[in-house]
Amino acid sequence: MNLDFAFLDWGVVSSFVAKGFFFSLQLTLIAMIGGTIIGTLLALMRLSGRPWLVWPAAAYVNTLRSVPLVMVILWFFLLIPMLIGRPMGAELSAMITFTVFEAAYYSEIMRAGIQSVPRGQVFAGYAVGMTYRQCMQLIVLPQAFRNMLPVLLTQTIILFQDTSLVYAIGAYDLLKGFEVAGKNFNRPVETYLTAAVVYFVICFSLSMTVRRLQKKIQIIR
Repeated sequence: MNLDFAFLDWGVVSSFVAKGFFFSLQLTLIAMIGGTIIGTLLALMRLSGRPWLVWPAAAYVNTLRSVPLVMVILWFFLLIPMLIGRPMGAELSAMITFTVFEAAYYSEIMRAGIQSVPRGQVFAGYAVGMTYRQCMQLIVLPQAFRNMLPVLLTQTIILFQDTSLVYAIGAYDLLKGFEVAGKNFNRPVETYLTAAVVYFVICFSLSMTVRRLQKKIQIIR
């Protein structure tokens, strides 16, 4: 079998791959931001000590962390339109699914980050008249984000890799762009190999960046 990568010029990239890359990037950013916000709320609920907050948050996190992502993608894509009575679209469905799913993982990261802040600092905040909310906003959460930033970014890299699963509902992501290019030029092997290299380069580069950031944070601490 002869491999020919000559057809993968800028014209092919701009016509087929660029659109998918931008959607994968958009999906990653939206899921990261939304997942971090929801995950932080879930972490605070689980650490509140109030059963009516702890149990729902724990059930949410444990359920989603126990189910394969591709199944959740299919559930949202197939079931939500039945509930709302109209189609939602693959792209919007993917954004909602990834945000909801990743929130469970970001929640555990944030919970560990909050618990890593010494309790003495919280008691010091109470001693100067701060409320629980003020302690969280001004003392605990800033340190938790800093402590967990490398882990949060590592989870985001995994999230970017997982965006390739939206092929199950036909969303046009980076992998789909390569697949379409391969079908148009009858070169599926070359395009899938190139896609693997692109994912590796992006994720490996980001991993090295996270590693350097982690070293800097350790020095600061």
